[in-house]
Amino acid sequence: MKTKDEAILEIRGTSIGKILDNSTSEEKFQNATLRPILKFQNDLFIEVFKNYATKQKGTFYLLSPEKKLQYIENSIQRDIKFRNSLKGIIIGLFTISEYKEYIQNSSQLNKRMMNLLIERLKNQVQLLESN
Repeated sequence: MKTKDEAILEIRGTSIGKILDNSTSEEKFQNATLRPILKFQNDLFIEVFKNYATKQKGTFYLLSPEKKLQYIENSIQRDIKFRNSLKGIIIGLFTISEYKEYIQNSSQLNKRMMNLLIERLKNQVQLLESN
């Protein structure tokens, strides 16, 4: 029987992006852990954001395309509860060793994590329209 960590690694897939010998530990973590999780959880992030936007009086849906991009960034950077919820969705798919690595440099990795997620949502803004 597989361990939980083995199962997590299997469903997430392999690293995304190049991991070079001279890559920093943060770059390695980003490409080996964060990117695969963000890709795996993409559909969930879309639905979570749509729910967030709806609960915020739906103003997101009335904005111009440029303002929508700004809204995505501001909501993730400024709404601490929302940001922590998104972080939990990501951290929940860490293996034990990844979590131990994460807590060593959580501040820097949180910035990378949120920046990657912001860019991912901005690149898919058309999927964020209400149904």
